[in-house]
Amino acid sequence: MIPATVQGALDAAEEAVDLLLDSGRAPGDVLVITTGKPHPWATHELSFGEASYWSLHDAADDVFYADAAVAARAGARPVVVVAVNGGSESVSVSALAVAQSKATALLIVCGDPQRIDSVTDTGV
Repeated sequence: MIPATVQGALDAAEEAVDLLLDSGRAPGDVLVITTGKPHPWATHELSFGEASYWSLHDAADDVFYADAAVAARAGARPVVVVAVNGGSESVSVSALAVAQSKATALLIVCGDPQRIDSVTDTGV
């Protein structure tokens, strides 16, 4: 858990990804899920069409960014980073459940601990 405001959750997730890559984690090992506004990378890549976007996922050569609405379609990765950067409670609950099922080694959640506690009934 990396404490962050809703507005700062995406930046915290980016910092987590940078630290993971700097520590030797392969870019293709990392999936980032956003609950609010999509990551700019996802928005940019989706501008080329869904087929192109998902082909990048399938190639698994780089960090992949997915909005919570489509995250269930993503495959498992060793590391999943969730940016709780907005969205409804139900979106956050769904994103966290998907992230937990997709992370095979490490799950990192970036957001407001009180909000995350309230939607998960866990003490983070």
